[in-house]
Amino acid sequence: MSMGRYHLIADLHTHTLASTHAYSTLTEMVQAAANKGLSAIAITDHAVSMPGAPKPEEFYFSCLHELPLYHRGVMTIVGIEANIMDFDGTLDVSEKDFARLDWGIASIHHLGQEGLQDPNVEKSTHLWLQVAKNPHINVIAHSGDPLFSYDVDRVIPAFGENHKLVEINNHTFEVRTQNVENCKKIALACKKYGVPIVVDSDAHFEAKVGYFSFALQMLEEIDFPEELILNASEERLRAYLREHTHIFTNRTYLGEE
Repeated sequence: MSMGRYHLIADLHTHTLASTHAYSTLTEMVQAAANKGLSAIAITDHAVSMPGAPKPEEFYFSCLHELPLYHRGVMTIVGIEANIMDFDGTLDVSEKDFARLDWGIASIHHLGQEGLQDPNVEKSTHLWLQVAKNPHINVIAHSGDPLFSYDVDRVIPAFGENHKLVEINNHTFEVRTQNVENCKKIALACKKYGVPIVVDSDAHFEAKVGYFSFALQMLEEIDFPEELILNASEERLRAYLREHTHIFTNRTYLGEE
Protein backbone atom coordinates (compact mmCIF):
# COMPACT_ATOMS: atom_id res chain seq x y z
CA MET A 1 0.00 0.00 0.00
CA SER A 2 1.27 3.48 -0.86
CA MET A 3 0.64 6.77 0.86
CA GLY A 4 2.64 9.85 0.01
CA ARG A 5 6.32 9.05 0.30
CA TYR A 6 5.84 5.53 1.70
CA HIS A 7 5.06 2.25 -0.04
CA LEU A 8 4.59 -0.73 2.30
CA ILE A 9 5.02 -4.29 1.05
CA ALA A 10 3.99 -6.35 4.08
CA ASP A 11 1.55 -6.41 6.99
CA LEU A 12 3.29 -8.07 9.93
CA HIS A 13 0.59 -8.14 12.65
CA THR A 14 -2.82 -9.64 11.82
CA HIS A 15 -5.40 -11.97 13.37
CA THR A 16 -7.64 -14.72 12.02
CA LEU A 17 -10.85 -16.18 13.41
CA ALA A 18 -8.64 -18.51 15.47
CA SER A 19 -8.57 -15.46 17.75
CA THR A 20 -12.30 -15.50 18.34
CA HIS A 21 -12.68 -11.70 18.35
CA ALA A 22 -11.38 -11.69 14.75
CA TYR A 23 -13.58 -12.70 11.86
CA SER A 24 -11.72 -13.93 8.75
CA THR A 25 -9.99 -17.20 7.91
CA LEU A 26 -6.27 -17.43 7.28
CA THR A 27 -6.93 -17.97 3.57
CA GLU A 28 -9.13 -14.88 3.43
CA MET A 29 -6.40 -12.82 5.12
CA VAL A 30 -3.76 -14.08 2.67
CA GLN A 31 -6.05 -13.38 -0.29
CA ALA A 32 -6.68 -9.88 1.04
CA ALA A 33 -2.91 -9.32 1.18
CA ALA A 34 -2.62 -10.52 -2.42
CA ASN A 35 -5.46 -8.22 -3.48
CA LYS A 36 -3.69 -5.26 -1.85
CA GLY A 37 -0.45 -6.06 -3.68
CA LEU A 38 1.42 -7.03 -0.51
CA SER A 39 4.26 -9.53 -0.83
CA ALA A 40 4.04 -10.82 2.77
CA ILE A 41 1.63 -11.14 5.66
CA ALA A 42 2.26 -12.29 9.23
CA ILE A 43 -0.51 -14.25 10.92
CA THR A 44 -0.11 -13.55 14.63
CA ASP A 45 -3.03 -14.85 16.64
CA HIS A 46 -3.20 -14.25 20.38
CA ALA A 47 -1.42 -16.34 22.98
CA VAL A 48 -3.28 -18.11 25.76
CA SER A 49 -3.78 -15.28 28.27
CA MET A 50 -5.89 -13.23 25.88
CA PRO A 51 -9.63 -13.98 26.02
CA GLY A 52 -10.60 -15.76 22.83
CA ALA A 53 -7.12 -17.15 22.13
CA PRO A 54 -6.99 -20.37 20.07
CA LYS A 55 -7.96 -23.47 22.03
CA PRO A 56 -6.26 -25.84 22.50
CA GLU A 57 -3.39 -23.44 21.96
CA GLU A 58 -0.59 -26.01 21.68
CA PHE A 59 -2.21 -27.73 18.67
CA TYR A 60 -2.96 -24.54 16.77
CA PHE A 61 0.45 -22.91 17.07
CA SER A 62 2.53 -26.10 16.87
CA CYS A 63 1.01 -26.96 13.47
CA LEU A 64 1.31 -23.58 11.74
CA HIS A 65 4.69 -24.55 10.29
CA GLU A 66 2.77 -27.02 8.07
CA LEU A 67 1.43 -24.10 6.01
CA PRO A 68 3.11 -23.22 2.72
CA LEU A 69 5.67 -20.46 2.94
CA TYR A 70 4.08 -18.94 -0.17
CA HIS A 71 0.35 -19.02 -0.82
CA ARG A 72 -1.43 -17.13 -3.60
CA GLY A 73 1.84 -15.33 -4.31
CA VAL A 74 2.18 -14.04 -0.74
CA MET A 75 4.78 -15.04 1.84
CA THR A 76 2.89 -16.29 4.89
CA ILE A 77 4.86 -15.59 8.05
CA VAL A 78 3.35 -17.55 10.93
CA GLY A 79 3.72 -16.28 14.46
CA ILE A 80 2.07 -15.35 17.74
CA GLU A 81 1.21 -12.23 19.73
CA ALA A 82 2.48 -12.99 23.20
CA ASN A 83 1.13 -11.25 26.29
CA ILE A 84 3.52 -9.66 28.76
CA MET A 85 2.48 -10.94 32.15
CA ASP A 86 4.58 -8.98 34.66
CA PHE A 87 7.18 -6.25 35.04
CA ASP A 88 10.00 -8.75 34.53
CA GLY A 89 8.82 -9.23 30.95
CA THR A 90 7.52 -12.79 31.39
CA LEU A 91 5.57 -14.00 28.35
CA ASP A 92 2.72 -16.51 28.14
CA VAL A 93 4.37 -18.58 25.38
CA SER A 94 6.64 -21.57 25.97
CA GLU A 95 10.07 -22.05 24.41
CA LYS A 96 8.66 -25.10 22.62
CA ASP A 97 5.88 -23.10 20.97
CA PHE A 98 8.20 -20.27 19.95
CA ALA A 99 10.59 -22.77 18.36
CA ARG A 100 7.98 -23.84 15.78
CA LEU A 101 7.02 -20.30 14.76
CA ASP A 102 8.57 -17.74 12.44
CA TRP A 103 7.60 -14.53 14.18
CA GLY A 104 7.13 -13.30 17.74
CA ILE A 105 5.23 -10.20 18.83
CA ALA A 106 5.15 -8.96 22.43
CA SER A 107 2.47 -6.63 23.75
CA ILE A 108 0.63 -5.49 26.86
CA HIS A 109 -3.11 -5.93 27.06
CA HIS A 110 -3.35 -5.57 30.90
CA LEU A 111 -6.61 -7.48 31.10
CA GLY A 112 -6.35 -8.08 34.81
CA GLN A 113 -2.86 -9.63 34.89
CA GLU A 114 -1.85 -9.56 38.54
CA GLY A 115 1.77 -8.98 37.59
CA LEU A 116 1.01 -5.62 35.93
CA GLN A 117 -0.66 -3.80 38.79
CA ASP A 118 0.27 -0.21 39.74
CA PRO A 119 2.47 0.62 36.74
CA ASN A 120 4.89 3.53 36.67
CA VAL A 121 7.62 4.71 34.32
CA GLU A 122 10.44 2.89 36.11
CA LYS A 123 8.55 -0.43 36.24
CA SER A 124 7.50 -0.14 32.60
CA THR A 125 11.03 0.78 31.52
CA HIS A 126 12.35 -2.32 33.30
CA LEU A 127 9.63 -4.43 31.65
CA TRP A 128 10.60 -3.41 28.12
CA LEU A 129 14.32 -3.72 28.81
CA GLN A 130 13.69 -7.35 29.79
CA VAL A 131 11.54 -8.02 26.72
CA ALA A 132 14.31 -6.52 24.58
CA LYS A 133 16.57 -9.40 25.65
CA ASN A 134 14.10 -12.12 24.63
CA PRO A 135 15.48 -13.87 21.51
CA HIS A 136 12.04 -15.07 20.41
CA ILE A 137 10.54 -11.60 20.00
CA ASN A 138 10.79 -9.69 16.74
CA VAL A 139 8.18 -6.96 17.17
CA ILE A 140 7.35 -4.66 20.08
CA ALA A 141 3.65 -4.06 19.51
CA HIS A 142 1.49 -1.00 20.28
CA SER A 143 3.64 0.06 23.25
CA GLY A 144 2.21 3.58 23.50
CA ASP A 145 -0.27 2.98 26.33
CA PRO A 146 0.13 6.01 28.67
CA LEU A 147 -0.52 3.75 31.68
CA PHE A 148 2.72 1.98 30.79
CA SER A 149 4.81 4.94 29.64
CA TYR A 150 8.51 4.17 29.58
CA ASP A 151 11.79 6.04 29.24
CA VAL A 152 12.22 6.06 25.47
CA ASP A 153 15.82 7.26 25.72
CA ARG A 154 16.73 4.06 27.57
CA VAL A 155 14.38 1.58 25.93
CA ILE A 156 14.40 2.49 22.24
CA PRO A 157 18.20 2.10 21.89
CA ALA A 158 17.92 -1.26 23.68
CA PHE A 159 15.33 -2.38 21.14
CA GLY A 160 17.70 -1.42 18.35
CA GLU A 161 20.68 -3.17 19.91
CA ASN A 162 18.63 -6.36 20.27
CA HIS A 163 17.13 -6.25 16.74
CA LYS A 164 13.58 -5.61 17.92
CA LEU A 165 11.29 -3.85 15.48
CA VAL A 166 9.18 -1.12 17.08
CA GLU A 167 5.62 -1.22 15.80
CA ILE A 168 3.52 1.76 14.81
CA ASN A 169 0.07 0.17 14.95
CA ASN A 170 -2.58 1.65 12.68
CA HIS A 171 -5.38 0.10 14.76
CA THR A 172 -4.23 2.22 17.72
CA PHE A 173 -5.34 5.37 15.88
CA GLU A 174 -8.86 3.90 15.69
CA VAL A 175 -9.41 2.16 19.04
CA ARG A 176 -6.63 3.36 21.41
CA THR A 177 -6.65 7.08 20.67
CA GLN A 178 -5.31 7.88 24.14
CA ASN A 179 -2.05 6.25 22.98
CA VAL A 180 -1.48 8.39 19.89
CA GLU A 181 0.72 11.06 21.47
CA ASN A 182 2.96 8.39 22.97
CA CYS A 183 3.11 6.64 19.59
CA LYS A 184 4.46 9.84 18.08
CA LYS A 185 6.98 10.16 20.92
CA ILE A 186 8.12 6.57 20.32
CA ALA A 187 8.41 7.15 16.56
CA LEU A 188 10.47 10.30 17.15
CA ALA A 189 12.79 8.33 19.45
CA CYS A 190 13.20 5.66 16.76
CA LYS A 191 14.08 8.41 14.29
CA LYS A 192 16.54 9.96 16.75
CA TYR A 193 18.33 6.68 17.52
CA GLY A 194 18.04 5.10 14.07
CA VAL A 195 15.92 2.17 15.28
CA PRO A 196 13.84 0.37 12.62
CA ILE A 197 10.07 0.24 12.86
CA VAL A 198 7.26 -1.74 11.27
CA VAL A 199 3.89 -0.25 10.39
CA ASP A 200 1.10 -2.79 10.88
CA SER A 201 -2.67 -2.91 10.54
CA ASP A 202 -3.37 -5.27 13.47
CA ALA A 203 -6.25 -6.36 11.23
CA HIS A 204 -9.00 -8.47 12.77
CA PHE A 205 -10.91 -8.71 9.48
CA GLU A 206 -9.79 -9.16 5.88
CA ALA A 207 -10.87 -5.69 4.76
CA LYS A 208 -8.35 -4.09 7.14
CA VAL A 209 -5.30 -6.03 5.86
CA GLY A 210 -2.81 -3.52 4.48
CA TYR A 211 -4.70 -0.57 5.95
CA PHE A 212 -2.01 1.78 7.31
CA SER A 213 -3.33 5.27 6.53
CA PHE A 214 -3.43 6.80 10.02
CA ALA A 215 0.00 5.53 11.01
CA LEU A 216 1.58 6.67 7.75
CA GLN A 217 0.02 10.11 8.06
CA MET A 218 1.63 10.53 11.48
CA LEU A 219 5.00 9.34 10.13
CA GLU A 220 4.78 11.85 7.29
CA GLU A 221 4.05 14.63 9.78
CA ILE A 222 7.29 13.92 11.64
CA ASP A 223 9.30 13.34 8.44
CA PHE A 224 10.15 9.78 9.44
CA PRO A 225 12.87 8.29 7.21
CA GLU A 226 11.64 5.60 4.82
CA GLU A 227 14.84 3.60 5.24
CA LEU A 228 13.95 2.92 8.89
CA ILE A 229 10.59 1.33 7.97
CA LEU A 230 11.42 -2.35 7.60
CA ASN A 231 8.24 -3.27 5.74
CA ALA A 232 8.75 -0.51 3.18
CA SER A 233 11.33 -2.70 1.44
CA GLU A 234 11.13 -6.34 0.40
CA GLU A 235 14.93 -6.50 0.44
CA ARG A 236 15.09 -5.24 4.05
CA LEU A 237 12.33 -7.59 5.16
CA ARG A 238 13.98 -10.65 3.63
CA ALA A 239 17.36 -9.69 5.07
CA TYR A 240 15.81 -9.40 8.54
CA LEU A 241 14.02 -12.75 8.16
CA ARG A 242 17.23 -14.46 7.08
CA GLU A 243 19.27 -13.03 9.94
CA HIS A 244 16.82 -13.01 12.85
CA THR A 245 14.30 -15.81 12.23
CA HIS A 246 14.25 -19.47 11.22
CA ILE A 247 11.54 -19.05 8.59
CA PHE A 248 13.55 -20.45 5.69
CA THR A 249 14.51 -23.59 7.63
CA ASN A 250 11.31 -24.13 9.64
CA ARG A 251 9.05 -24.00 6.58
CA THR A 252 9.93 -26.89 4.31
CA TYR A 253 6.70 -26.70 2.23
CA LEU A 254 7.26 -23.72 -0.01
CA GLY A 255 4.03 -23.57 -2.00
CA GLU A 256 3.93 -21.16 -4.94
CA GLU A 257 5.84 -17.90 -4.81
